[in-house]
Amino acid sequence: MVLLHVLFEHAAGYALFAVKEVEEIGMLLPQVEESVLNLGKFSMVVKLAAFFPFKSAQSALENMNAVSEGVVHEDLKLFIETNLPAGSKKKKVLLGVADGKIGASLQEELGLLCQTGGVVAEVLRGVRLHFHSLVKGLTAQAASKAQLGLGHSYSRAKVKFNVNRVDNMIIQSIALLDQLDKDINTFSMRVREWYGYHFPELIKIVSDNSTYCALARLIGNRKELNEESLEKLEEVVMDGSKAQAILEASRSSMGMDISPIDLINIESFSSRVVSLVKYRQELQEYLHSKMSQVAPNLAVLIGEVVGARLISHAGSLTNLAKYPASTVQILGAEKALFRALKTRGNTPKYGLIFHSTFIGRAAAKNKGRISRYLANKCTIASRIDCFSDVPTSVFGNKLKEQVEERLSFYETGEAPRKNVDVMKEAIIEAGEVAAELKRKMEKKEKKRKKREKKQLEALSTAEDGEEEHVQKAKFTEEIDQNAETENIVKKKKKKKQQTEEEEEEAEDLAENGIEETTPAKKKKKKRKSEVLEVVEEEEEPQQVKTKKKKEK
Repeated sequence: MVLLHVLFEHAAGYALFAVKEVEEIGMLLPQVEESVLNLGKFSMVVKLAAFFPFKSAQSALENMNAVSEGVVHEDLKLFIETNLPAGSKKKKVLLGVADGKIGASLQEELGLLCQTGGVVAEVLRGVRLHFHSLVKGLTAQAASKAQLGLGHSYSRAKVKFNVNRVDNMIIQSIALLDQLDKDINTFSMRVREWYGYHFPELIKIVSDNSTYCALARLIGNRKELNEESLEKLEEVVMDGSKAQAILEASRSSMGMDISPIDLINIESFSSRVVSLVKYRQELQEYLHSKMSQVAPNLAVLIGEVVGARLISHAGSLTNLAKYPASTVQILGAEKALFRALKTRGNTPKYGLIFHSTFIGRAAAKNKGRISRYLANKCTIASRIDCFSDVPTSVFGNKLKEQVEERLSFYETGEAPRKNVDVMKEAIIEAGEVAAELKRKMEKKEKKRKKREKKQLEALSTAEDGEEEHVQKAKFTEEIDQNAETENIVKKKKKKKQQTEEEEEEAEDLAENGIEETTPAKKKKKKRKSEVLEVVEEEEEPQQVKTKKKKEK
């Protein structure tokens, strides 16, 4: 009797399912396939034995990374040890898993009998379909959310890498460089044909495409060339005799006359070609700097362009590091290899590494031998570049010296140094370089920290100054407010006093009533009487005078 348990890894946690009637299931596999879709039938066959939910998203990510790499995580080990029943002579316990790698590692660590494929695959298909129904308290929405979250975090963790060591940029830049070479060649030939109608002698004098385009833009109409434009021609051609030859050829040229509008079109097109040539040079420099960051040893050994082509053809630096030396040797010559295998002819000796200077310098009989040796050193360099923490070109220089020694050995018979001795020297030098780089990094870090500290101090002083300013402003505002409040209080007090006095007067008036009102009237009357008396005194002498006149 065999007890089959199936392990299912979900974003929510690990689940262990007990499968009933294993022998019958094995016999009736098509019926199992049909019953997988029906939850009622499937739940009769499969029962949840144990479920271990992940504590956090971080633990879920760690477990999934371990599962994807075929490593048994501590959580999984504990879960299986506690929940999987122990087998006996009569009853054997069989654990079904989806991935063969994790099955092999479980078998090694826990000594379990693991099975993949067949019935296990069908049962896992059903578990995957009805998982949220088989586990209590888990909804379909919660399960999908957990899967989405873990999927995003898993992808993010896989994509994380050092930005400075990206081989994708090398692949793109070498592809663009090859495309630019083709385009510049095509466009410059078009300029040669177009401008050749007007000045055909220039093609024989200047062979370089970029120089020809620059001259076509500079000269324009050949009839306008004179002794004054000789210096400009020398700047472009970088040769006085060639510049003089161009000037003499322009005077006795057999070319046809050209209209101004055609000349404008030729000049604009040639300027475009010149700008493409400049961009190609910039791209070459970019590739050089990128290769020194990503694969410095490979770049030193075989050159930036050939190294970049090898990485591009392999797909990545990691893929190139995984290749054996025999594959690297014929990388790029796949057609010739399969044709040779098909026709039973001679297989190719080299592929992309043929563009290296070492193979060109070797004799015809030694080309195959040196290409094999160079491919061996290229694989070593690519592996060092791929898996080393600190990128240095020490190993690349040593490997290059070894290839040089091997070349001289083929030519002169001088015995080269042993690989062990060379590698020991390289390791010592690499350690020194790494220590120096570490010191530099520490210095940079210290400087950065000091800079940050100064910035923080400056910010704090500025904030303190602002706070003082704000406090002063607040203090002055408070003083002003206090003064205003004091003034308001004084005014209120005055008003209160005035109102109190008025109230007292009103009370006095209410008590005395008529007594106080008559003297006021008398005073007014007195004033009026005084005015009347003065008027009467003035009128009396006049009346006396009139009486005297009448008597007379």
